[in-house]
Amino acid sequence: MEEKRNYKRRRKRQQRERQIKIACMILVVLAVIGTSLIIKSCTTGKKENTKNTNTVETAANPKKKEDNTKEKENQRQQLLAQANQIAAGYDYDSAVALLQSYDGYENYTELTDAIASYNEQKAACVPINVEEVAHIFYHSLVVDPDRAFANQDSDHQAKGNNQWMTTIDEFNKITQAMYDEGYVLVNLHDIAQETVDENGAVHFSPGTILLPPGKKAYVLSIDDLSYYHCYENYGFASKIVLDENGKPKCEYIQADGTTVVGDYDVVPLLDKFMEEHPDGAYHGARGTIALTGYNGILGYRTDISYQTRPADLYKDKVKWLENHPEFNLDQERSEAKKVADAMKAEGWSFASHTWGHLKVASISLEQLQADTTRWKENVEPLVGNTDVIIFAHGEDLGDWNDYDQNNPKFQYLKSQGYNFFCNVDSREYGVQIRDNYVRQTRRNIDGYRLYQNVIGKENNLSDLFNAADIIDSKRPPVLPLG
Repeated sequence: MEEKRNYKRRRKRQQRERQIKIACMILVVLAVIGTSLIIKSCTTGKKENTKNTNTVETAANPKKKEDNTKEKENQRQQLLAQANQIAAGYDYDSAVALLQSYDGYENYTELTDAIASYNEQKAACVPINVEEVAHIFYHSLVVDPDRAFANQDSDHQAKGNNQWMTTIDEFNKITQAMYDEGYVLVNLHDIAQETVDENGAVHFSPGTILLPPGKKAYVLSIDDLSYYHCYENYGFASKIVLDENGKPKCEYIQADGTTVVGDYDVVPLLDKFMEEHPDGAYHGARGTIALTGYNGILGYRTDISYQTRPADLYKDKVKWLENHPEFNLDQERSEAKKVADAMKAEGWSFASHTWGHLKVASISLEQLQADTTRWKENVEPLVGNTDVIIFAHGEDLGDWNDYDQNNPKFQYLKSQGYNFFCNVDSREYGVQIRDNYVRQTRRNIDGYRLYQNVIGKENNLSDLFNAADIIDSKRPPVLPLG
C-alpha cells in the first residue's frame, strides 16, 4: 500500500513545489509588511500617550508619513513584478492569487488592472493537442569543440563525441530558435492527467495545457548527466555545483588544468534563458534528467562500487580512485543530493536511465531486476522517487503498438512504480496516453542529426529550426554511425 500511496505523491510533487514557491513569495511580502508595522508599533509605544505622540510626530515630521507611503508603494511594485513573472509563464491563477494576498488590493488600480489583464490572457488561451507534443533530448554539451572532436579518425571517443553530442553554441542557437518559433517548454507530466482510484491504482487521461494561440509545446530531457570518466580531457564540464546563491552551475576543467565555474551545460544555460524569457516555459517547467548510476551522478562518484572496490571494478574507476585517495562516499552522496535538491527547486525532475545504461529489449528479466535494484539503492535516495524511465540506447519494450500488458518486463517496471516510458525515434512526435501508462518518443538533437540535415540526407528537424543556421562551424564532418 505504501508504494501505491507514493504514486499519488509523485504526481502532486510538481504542483506542490509550484505552490510552495508562490506561498513563499506571499509570505515574504507579508513578512515585510508585518515587520514595518511591528517596528512602527514598537517605536510609537515607547511613549505613554501613543495617540497624542503620533499626532505630534506626524505633524512635526510629515516626511515620516511620506516614507511609509513610498515603502508600501515599493512593496506593491515588487509584488506586481513577481506576479508578472509568474503570469508570463502562463500560470495566471497563481499570479492572481499572489496579488490578492496584498491587504486591500481592491483599492489599488495597478493591482486590480493586472488581475483583470491576467484573467483576460487566460481566457484567450487554447488547449494544445497533447498527443502532438515533441520531445527533444541532449547529452552533456561540448564546451571546447577542439578538444572534443580532435583526431576522430583514430580516437573512438572523439568520433562518438562528434556523433552524439551538441556544442554549447549549437544548444544556445537551438533554444533561441525554438523560442522564436513559439515553442514553450512543458514538463513531461503535464501531458497527462493522473488520478488514483479507491484501490490506489493510477489512471491516466490526456492532460490540459493552455497556451496562447500559435504557441507549441515541447518536452526536453538530458541523458547521462553523470559526467562519465570517459569524458575527462575532452572538453566537457566535470560536475554540477552550486554557486554562492545556491543555483546550479557547472565546474569545468580547462585545457591548462585550471578549474572554472559557470554556465557550461544544459542545466545552467536553460535556467538562465528561462529567467530572461519566462514565457518560454509553462508554469516554470524545466527538463527531465535521465540518470545512470555506474559512474555516480551529476559528476559525483556516488555508487557503492567506489567504496567496495569489487574485483571486476572498471579500470577507469580504479584510476580515478588512485588519483583521489581522499574519496569519501558519504560526502560524495551528500554533495550530490544537495545539487539534486537545488535542481528540483528550479523545476528539474529526474528519471531512471537504468543503472548500467542497458538495452532493455536485449537483456533478461533477471538482469533488468538486478539493474533496477542497483538504481534504486544508489541513485533514488539522492534524487527522490520517480515514475519515469527513459530507455538507454533508445530501445523499448516493444514496437509502437500498445504495450503488451502481459510483457513480464513491463509488469515488473510497473510494479516498481514506473508509469512514464520514453524511447528514441526520429518522428516529429509520438505520444501514447493509456489508462495505466504514458509513452513518448524522443528526438536526439546531436551532431549526427544536425549534420545529416545540413547535408540533405535527412529532413527531420525543420519543424524545430533550420539545421544549417545551427551547426557549429568548429564541428568537423560527422562520420557514419557504427
